[in-house]
Amino acid sequence: MSIWGPAMFFGVLAVIFTGFPVAFALGGTALIFALGGAAVGAFDPVLLYAMPERTFGTMSNSTLLAVPFFIFMGAVLEKSKLAEDLLETIGMLFGRFRGGLAIGVILVGALLAAATGVVGASVTAMGLISLPVMLRNGYQREASLGTIAAAGTLGQIIPPSIVLIVLGDQMGVSVGDLFRAAVLPGLALTSAYVVYLAALAFFRADIAPALSLEVRVSGPPLLRRVLVSILPPLVLMVVVLGSIFAGIATPTEAGALGAVGAMVLATLHRSLSLESVRQALEETSRLTIMVVFLLIGSTAFALVFRGFDGDLWIEGMLTGIPGGALGFLVVVNLVVFLLGFFIDFFEIAFIIVPLVVPAARLLGVDVTWLGIVLAVNLQTSFLTPPFGFSLFYLRGVTPPEIGTTSIYRGVVPFIVIQLVVLSVLVWLALP
Repeated sequence: MSIWGPAMFFGVLAVIFTGFPVAFALGGTALIFALGGAAVGAFDPVLLYAMPERTFGTMSNSTLLAVPFFIFMGAVLEKSKLAEDLLETIGMLFGRFRGGLAIGVILVGALLAAATGVVGASVTAMGLISLPVMLRNGYQREASLGTIAAAGTLGQIIPPSIVLIVLGDQMGVSVGDLFRAAVLPGLALTSAYVVYLAALAFFRADIAPALSLEVRVSGPPLLRRVLVSILPPLVLMVVVLGSIFAGIATPTEAGALGAVGAMVLATLHRSLSLESVRQALEETSRLTIMVVFLLIGSTAFALVFRGFDGDLWIEGMLTGIPGGALGFLVVVNLVVFLLGFFIDFFEIAFIIVPLVVPAARLLGVDVTWLGIVLAVNLQTSFLTPPFGFSLFYLRGVTPPEIGTTSIYRGVVPFIVIQLVVLSVLVWLALP
């Protein structure tokens, strides 16, 4: 086996860890190794002729067109204050019970994190909206911070998730199948979080107390808030997902429906303004451009890497791991978990996932469930101290007097819950 493939793989990781933009690290490494390999006869430069066609194929990929639609839908819900009203209303609905506000945060995270689509945006928004409310009502710091971080990362697995759309494209599986498979793990995680918080509040009322009588709302005012703030976003989510599951619409068509629906809800809510639309479009454009450039860079990298037979090197290593399919899943999950500390999900999806899928198929691993396992794995990695991305995002919106160790302590119970769910999913992915 040529040394060029392994050298290229570790070379691009070294460049990425220096902090150089990943899209350009992928494309630049591919170009340097292609020129070097061609100079010594180890690489056929004719392979590069396929690059323009592949680039145009990426730009015209109808599946990935769902990404900007869902990002825009979540951005409109956030910028128009619909998400904030949703959180306040659910807090009032459950706040009369111990731990009710924390449970409300989890439920809002389950509804909105998937729509927002990006962990950083989800955790930041949840931290800005809910942390002051929780602390003001006597919640313990650690419990509040852990709840917010866990709620913000639920968008990794609960459909319609940007993560699952990208994984479906890179793994060559139906996005609709991934969405269907993700419903049960997403509900299991959300339910486990709720049960844990309810038990914590039951045994330790001082950690997660009920809202005081002065701030509770009941009767007709509460009913009105539920009808205005909770019902419309919930109906939008049900329509978007239902159209996909029923086969009426593709994920891209459902994303377009969700984007229009979010605009309509914001208009009816009288919170849609030119400024909020501008901010939503700006966020959507920024994230979509990042994804497209990552795709182009990863396409160049994959083309040159295969020219050096690097894909055969990866496949041989992964299929030769002791333990067969179980050993493969353990190693892949460990690698993805560690990489999740240092690079974002999109980068992992475009670099690592295409390399492990062929080996998974050879070992008989269910590729759809492998996608779900990887999504939950990254969700766990983003929560794990000391380098979890979600912790950095949350640290950026917490008051200076709250120490980083409080965030670390708060997420530990949620990490344990995720590891249990992840273990079950690994078992389901086995042939």
